[in-house]
This record gives sequence, structure tokens and C-alpha cells, in this order.
Amino acid sequence: MQSSNPRAARIAALIQRVIASNMESTLHDKRLKNVTITDVKVTNDLQLAKVYWTTLSHTGNDDGERKRAKTALDQAKGRLRTMVGAKAGLRLTPQLQFVFDEVPGEAHEIDDILAAARKRDAELAKMRETAQYAGDADPYRHDDDDEEEELDELEHDHKDDYDEYDGDVVEVEELEDFDDDADDIEQD
Repeated sequence: MQSSNPRAARIAALIQRVIASNMESTLHDKRLKNVTITDVKVTNDLQLAKVYWTTLSHTGNDDGERKRAKTALDQAKGRLRTMVGAKAGLRLTPQLQFVFDEVPGEAHEIDDILAAARKRDAELAKMRETAQYAGDADPYRHDDDDEEEELDELEHDHKDDYDEYDGDVVEVEELEDFDDDADDIEQD
């Protein structure tokens, strides 16, 4: 349904302006008081226009308001199409199809999820302030450990002082490889 036609995009913007401006001023329907037109998508052949709408209410009976607004929009569909045809100057005015837009409701849900995440982050920050290390605060060795360096230097300095080992010398025989296939390198 998404159009790549620039003319369809211009007509969609025009339809959105006409419907939004005439909804309260011309229709005078109280059921459409909180209705907002969020988007309009027109097919490339300009035969059908999907009008996305939502209600901006903060009362507890959102479903009832939505049903009443849907009924009012369906009843006013013909008048709105006539107004669009008069403003657009088209030979054929697109049919209007009203679709409830779920995006604003989902946006509120995402805002609630983000608020819960911020609250949890604040709780974790408070816990970090009073937290203590299980072991040392800094478990790593540092270069300022002079004792270990001195021991290392002594070991290296006296390395040449040792005599050769006079003990038993063991000779190791090299074994022949009887498996001719496994270790052979292929020659080209």
C-alpha cells in the first residue's frame, strides 16, 4: 500500500489536511471531538485511500469512545469524500477506508516500559552506593611491589653461578615412524 508515486503522496497529504480540518468545523459531530488523523496512504492508482485515525482520550472507556468514533467516521465517509473531491479537483476521488491506528497506544506502552526500566536503574544505583567488595577493593598486582622484584632480580643474577648437574645422564633414543601414510607430505 505504501506508494512510491509522488502524486499519490501529495494527494495523501491533501486528503489528510481536508479531513482533519473539516472533521470538527463542518461535521459538528461530538463523537469526533477527540479523533485525530495520524496518516493517510493512497494506492498508486489513486483508487483507495486508507485514513489512519486515533482517539486522544484519557478516560477509562476508550473502547466505547473508539466504537462511537468509528461509527461516526463511517457515517460521514460520503460527506468527507465529497469534500476531498471538491478540494483535490480529481476526476476520480479515492474511496476512503478508515483504519484505527494502534501506534499511539503502543507508544504509551513503550513509555511505561521505559519508565519501569529507569526506576529499576535508579534502584540499582542506590544499591551500588552502599555495596562493598567481596574481596580486596583492588585485586590486581601493581608495579610498586618492590619485594617481588628484588626476588626476581636475585634469581636472575645467580643463574650463572650454578654448576652443571653431575647426576645420571639419560639418553633418549629417537623412534622410527612405521606409519608411512599419515605423516608424509604430498609432493607435486
